[in-house]
Amino acid sequence: MRLRPYIALAMTLCLLAAVPMAFAQMAQKEVEEALTCQCGCGLTVANCNHLQCGFAIPVREEIAAALAAGETGEQIIAGYRTEYGEKVLSAPTKEGFNLLAWITPYAAILFGALVIVLTVRRWTGTLPAEALPGAAGGGPSGLGKADRERIARELEELD
Repeated sequence: MRLRPYIALAMTLCLLAAVPMAFAQMAQKEVEEALTCQCGCGLTVANCNHLQCGFAIPVREEIAAALAAGETGEQIIAGYRTEYGEKVLSAPTKEGFNLLAWITPYAAILFGALVIVLTVRRWTGTLPAEALPGAAGGGPSGLGKADRERIARELEELD
């Protein structure tokens, strides 16, 4: 019965020793995901599926060595960016003209939603009368208030 506290302590120490390794692997995976493989597959370094890839395999080893040497992920990515240019990045940077690549999809979605809402409103007739083409101040028929009153008087006279 006296061994249980020691076993629990040993297990806790093993788990605590594994935590930094898990973070290092996570950091390596993040760096590999941030870089595009240059072999032509179009995938990231982490996902390149070529068995003998001349770019991804050495880069994975270089990333692991650089992280073990104490470099940060940002430093490693910056080094590859200076060596290969922006084409090595798997996502455009959020600065300068590249900011347009981040904003355009959201602007297109908002514009599309606006067009859909206006189209549906027009089809269901919930737009204000002034917004309808050919409406001279009346409802969808284009009749003004005076015209409607005249028609109502004439209909009463027929009865």
